[in-house]
Amino acid sequence: MKTAEIKIKTEFIKLDQLLKFAGMTDTGGIAKEIIAEGRIKVGGEVCTMRGKKIRPGDKVQIDELDTEIVVVK
Repeated sequence: MKTAEIKIKTEFIKLDQLLKFAGMTDTGGIAKEIIAEGRIKVGGEVCTMRGKKIRPGDKVQIDELDTEIVVVK
């Protein structure tokens, strides 16, 4: 599994914004669909909340892309 570190300057970033910011999706609409379909894991658990606050240290997994995003500050 590939790991990508994404640096943020704020306290948190919303899950849908993170996917777009990390380049995993082209648009926020696609990110919303992927999240709603239950294809994203946050901390190892499926997450369907597109507004989920992702903070530094959190890990987001996208299994079909064999990628894990780690948020750092």
